[in-house]
Amino acid sequence: MHKIDMGLIEMTLDVMKYVIGRVSEVEHPIGKPKKYEELKALVGETITEKGVGGEYAFNLWKEHLSKANVPVDHPRNLAFVPASPTRAAIMFDLITAASSIHGAYWMEGAGGIFCENEAMKWIVSLTGMPEGAFGVFTSGGTSANLSAIVTARENWRTNDTTHKGQKGLIITSIGAHSSVKAMAKVADIDVHLVDTEDRLEASALRATIDGLSPMERERLFAVVGTGGTTNAGIVDDLDGIADICAEENLWFHVDAAYGGGALLADSVKHLFVGINKADSVTIDPHKWLFSPYDCGAVIYKEPELAKQAHSQQGSYLDIFKDEGAHGFNPTDYQIQLTRRVRGLPLWFSLAMHGTDKYKEAVERGVELAQIAGKMIEESPYLELVREPSLSCVLYRRKGWKPQDYTNWTYDNHKKGFALVTPTKWKTGDGFETVSRFCFINPDTTERDIEMILETMA
Repeated sequence: MHKIDMGLIEMTLDVMKYVIGRVSEVEHPIGKPKKYEELKALVGETITEKGVGGEYAFNLWKEHLSKANVPVDHPRNLAFVPASPTRAAIMFDLITAASSIHGAYWMEGAGGIFCENEAMKWIVSLTGMPEGAFGVFTSGGTSANLSAIVTARENWRTNDTTHKGQKGLIITSIGAHSSVKAMAKVADIDVHLVDTEDRLEASALRATIDGLSPMERERLFAVVGTGGTTNAGIVDDLDGIADICAEENLWFHVDAAYGGGALLADSVKHLFVGINKADSVTIDPHKWLFSPYDCGAVIYKEPELAKQAHSQQGSYLDIFKDEGAHGFNPTDYQIQLTRRVRGLPLWFSLAMHGTDKYKEAVERGVELAQIAGKMIEESPYLELVREPSLSCVLYRRKGWKPQDYTNWTYDNHKKGFALVTPTKWKTGDGFETVSRFCFINPDTTERDIEMILETMA
């Protein structure tokens, strides 16, 4: 199966034809999932002792399995945080896979890592972090957040050996991304949540710290602020939080996985004042920087601290640290050893199109949110829950109960029309079910928004 024959060549041509069609098509169906039993009935057994053949398996994919997915780049997929990779990035993802580059160490992946680092320098420049700040591409925001918090914890323990036996504590808000709470379990640290889903203000952080017990204060080592909450696109008071962290000698991490792309947009980048003071920042290029999955990034003000926390040791790895293999080793700065050069498609797309095009595309997402907000305000049966923030819009259908939103979502999705899902927003002491748009794709039109809203009438 590792040999080249005519069957492989013909299969390669078929695959390339499929990719060309997918990359060049103007419209594609939104797709919808099927139950396991339905898919199994359609395709039968695919993993057998003798194999079913490439042509047969590929036809199963084209006819049945590909249609059971929801493409994140569909212009009416406005749920969660969608994505819209550039066609250039998608094409170069093929190069990334075909090149078989192990992206952990410079010795094996110098050319690919060079390209990644060129893209990373540009991302770091968006944050305004000081000279020497740098980062590495990860699988996404979860691994980036985990890598940053582990770095912060190890730095805390190294600076004061009395902390080595202590379970660390971090502070964030209930509006922070779910991965912050999830990675705390992995890192075995506690999380103190500030009870606000809106902007985390410096005053609320100060009150929270002052309200900690002496033992909790002893265990506190980091604060996680958010640069664009997933639910509503809210940017915390990064500048005020940074100042408190400096006063209290706390690590300041900013999770800008979704919102970080907005640093390109002149219309909203003022909201991120203070991000340059962070000790670490998460940004996901596979969200608002138009890269294919999976491509996250973590940036450190002092990368050497990350290297001390994450660099792996083993006799089989010694050669990678040798003078003869000198270069930047991405594995030293995050939790993964084995990694693909996932920043390579971003580099190619940036090189091909230039950063001005990226700026225009991000601004379009902000503009679409404002357009949707105006449409909602003008509707007799809809109303905004709060003003649009970044590219997120929360709105309610007057008179609807939670199940109405769910039914509406499924109805539109079953028709192959759109995917817009409900969420919850904290109102007083409870949580209200509302609807939500998140605009990433610059190909989404005003008419798309109008048609979606009209289905709520």
